[in-house]
Amino acid sequence: MGMPCEVNSILKLTPSQGYPDELTVGERFQVEKSGYRIVPIDVPIMLVDADWLARADVVIETLTWSGGVTRLEFAIARVYETPVLCH
Repeated sequence: MGMPCEVNSILKLTPSQGYPDELTVGERFQVEKSGYRIVPIDVPIMLVDADWLARADVVIETLTWSGGVTRLEFAIARVYETPVLCH
């Protein structure tokens, strides 16, 4: 029996999942995503909103799996001047 998980190279968040109201370099956040996810840690990855617009790079600092939920702590590493469509 295997463990179901997703491999993600970007962090997509909706407002209900904790997408930040303001994006400020150095700001730290904690969010939860359903299911078990594997994401790069300690390297910049894109943060995208519900419309698949990347507005910043974030660095995942911690990742915890428990009870079918992935908990992430991340910091804003860079804010884009212009959003980038990622879909």
